[in-house]
Amino acid sequence: MNPELSPRETIDLTRRDFFATTGLGTIALADLLSRDGLIAPSAQAGRRNDPLAPKQPHFTPKAKNCILIYFEGAPSHVDLFDPKPKLNEMDGKPLPEDMLEKVRFAFIKKEGVRLMGSPRKFTKYGQCGMELSDLLPHLGGVADEIAWLRGMHTTQFNHHPGQLMMNSGSALFGRPTFGSWLNYGLGSESEDLPGYVVLTAGRGSSGGSSQWSSGFLPTSYAGVLFRNSGDPVLNLSNPPGFTKEMQHLGLDAIGDLNKLRYKHVADPEISSRIAAYELAGRMQASAPELMDLSGESETTKEAYGLNRTTPNLRNRGGGAGTYETFARNCLLARRLIERGTRFVNVLHASWDHHSNINKELPFCAGMCDQPIAALILDLKMRGMLEETMVVWASEFGRTPLGENRTTRSGVTGRDHHPYAFTVWAAGGGIKGGQIVGETDEMGWGVTKDPVTPHDLHATILNQFGFHHEDLTYRFQGLDFRLTGFEGADVIKQIV
Repeated sequence: MNPELSPRETIDLTRRDFFATTGLGTIALADLLSRDGLIAPSAQAGRRNDPLAPKQPHFTPKAKNCILIYFEGAPSHVDLFDPKPKLNEMDGKPLPEDMLEKVRFAFIKKEGVRLMGSPRKFTKYGQCGMELSDLLPHLGGVADEIAWLRGMHTTQFNHHPGQLMMNSGSALFGRPTFGSWLNYGLGSESEDLPGYVVLTAGRGSSGGSSQWSSGFLPTSYAGVLFRNSGDPVLNLSNPPGFTKEMQHLGLDAIGDLNKLRYKHVADPEISSRIAAYELAGRMQASAPELMDLSGESETTKEAYGLNRTTPNLRNRGGGAGTYETFARNCLLARRLIERGTRFVNVLHASWDHHSNINKELPFCAGMCDQPIAALILDLKMRGMLEETMVVWASEFGRTPLGENRTTRSGVTGRDHHPYAFTVWAAGGGIKGGQIVGETDEMGWGVTKDPVTPHDLHATILNQFGFHHEDLTYRFQGLDFRLTGFEGADVIKQIV
């Protein structure tokens, strides 16, 4: 409570002051009371002061929701998406010295480094003829739903800066991720669940929560991390002996203090805090229903692979239960989108195959191939794919060179490679069945239709009805945008 206010002044707040300072709290309270039948629906104030209330974009959108499937660590493009017969032919031979002269590596030692071919077998799928590794047969079945971008490249060659660049358009801390930008620009259709949800599997990402941060945007737009067991959010359930009446009294007191504080400092983070408390109250009813998959058919569960057993392989991709967790997260992503959540990030770590790639890459690909294909087919069957964009992304690719780290006896993996890799997108008005971009015969660099993270972001924003240069937020005197100040182009071949 502000020390400048006397108890009498606190009590004598006018009706206009009350409604000016309560903002989100009164709206949410009216909504809750109407749902409980305690006031008529006509008494609701609506969501006009809710930071996540739906908003209009710049022009008519093709997409309404986005599911970002993000693989931390970087899948190898030459082992999954971009076959290189010449690389196999040159296996064990050096690159020309002029190609290595100005290149930086994370771990490779330039002295004695050699090209390393791939043991994977590739097959053409769909009318588009996309060649996919034998590790991705299920994705092959939906190849014509997907736009494959083989010309992706980035400026960052270490994990955390690369993750920040791909997720927020900048390698610097403190920038909003694009799930936050979408919620800032569009709001969320869900009143009972967060507008931006993060589901994780595997051993944990090196970038941590910076990958779903709202940066300088209010925290109402940040991603909410759901746990894989128990309550999706800590302390969502009341402890034993803690009644609803006790909860209401405590929340009312906290709410009153927050509102009084907001009146005097006008800090938007206080509004975010009020909104978070109200949302948590609504989630106590909505989250258990979301997480309960008993209403899903056995056919659906089998299609996603919920009953698969995780192979007994200790590796970077995660331990026991990883296959089941990732499959469940893909199904939960669909259920969240159905319930109005704007942006779902399905994140798995790690694909950082510096060694043992021929055992660990099959583990990771086997984990994700079936559930992702099932997600695309499920969305299409339900008529949701037209308005739901599904994106596969990572921070970079992996070298066509074998990693010759001096601390290891053998060469069994690949180092970080920012100069060329593959991402893809489906749904949300994306023209599937296309292969955009080419790399050279070694998979080293892009030779046609290069794509930057900013280009990808501009394209996603375009599908959601935004001119990427006009979706801005003023912070410290600058009008920031997701696509930065260096320039970006919508990938017109796929929209």
